[in-house]
Amino acid sequence: MKHYLSISMIIFILPIFIFSETHTIKMATIAPEGSSWMNIMHQFDEEIGDLTKGQIKFKIYPNGVQGDELNMIRKMKLGQIHSASFTGVGLGEIVPEVRILDVPFLFKNKQEVEYIYNVLFEELQQKFIKKGFFIVGFAEVGFIYLFTENKINTLQDLQNTKMWLWKTDPLARTAFDILNIPAIPLDITDVYTSLQTGLVNGFYISPYGALALQWFTHTQNMLSTPLTHSIGAVLITTKKLNSIPKESRQIFIEKTREYLHKIIIKGRNENRESIIALREAGVQISPANQLLQDKFDKAGIQTREKMVGKLYSKKFLDKVINLLEDYRLDEKSD
Repeated sequence: MKHYLSISMIIFILPIFIFSETHTIKMATIAPEGSSWMNIMHQFDEEIGDLTKGQIKFKIYPNGVQGDELNMIRKMKLGQIHSASFTGVGLGEIVPEVRILDVPFLFKNKQEVEYIYNVLFEELQQKFIKKGFFIVGFAEVGFIYLFTENKINTLQDLQNTKMWLWKTDPLARTAFDILNIPAIPLDITDVYTSLQTGLVNGFYISPYGALALQWFTHTQNMLSTPLTHSIGAVLITTKKLNSIPKESRQIFIEKTREYLHKIIIKGRNENRESIIALREAGVQISPANQLLQDKFDKAGIQTREKMVGKLYSKKFLDKVINLLEDYRLDEKSD
């Protein structure tokens, strides 16, 4: 007796095979396993699998095992991984204009940050798409502070500090050059060892980062005046995104943004809690005096002007500054 499938049975079974196709997204991050970022991402992976009936699942590489941000970009271009979380440094390697959101001494609070993010999102999205990447959603590292071994009362105190400089960050390099602060370029993975050996005795990072990475154990002081606000985002290659069926693709985008918002809220809470923990651990936290603040503000203006033609156009800079000034006027009138 011959065994065969009837045409009607094939028609019935075929959609099941098509629908059950699994699209595995290989995602990399420098976030360590066990961190709130990773815990939330595991929850996200589970829910996205349920919502898409198994069409989408993630293979997440934590702890920077896929390398630094430059390596992650290279691997995404080669198709070795499909998605990754980035700080502004990595994002700027793809679309330099995005670094306007990281300019030192620009934002005064998180409301200003959110306003500019929202206004610029679609414009920046199109620039990323042209490079083969899609911003699934913005996240943030948060406000970044200066940590030093010695107490900072004057600009000269900072100039006597051996500051860490993220090796590929032109914004920090320019700001430190303007302020005449000696800075030693290193990969982020080399900072802790360099603090131990005394190669550097100052760094800039979020309070949560200083605590989680244990960098604070080699410094005793933190300026509570933020150096900058650091953006973050999750990217996926357009090639991978477009390979996912439309319905599941939309679920993926919407749910990623929902979970990134959870990460933002969690991150802000952790930064507030970390400031308390740092103070309890003996770190002296104090604001910049008015004289030092004035010098910071002036350096911020000079830094963003020096980046014209290197990271963004004068027109783009003026647009952001005008948007920010209008927003501040509206807030003041309210």
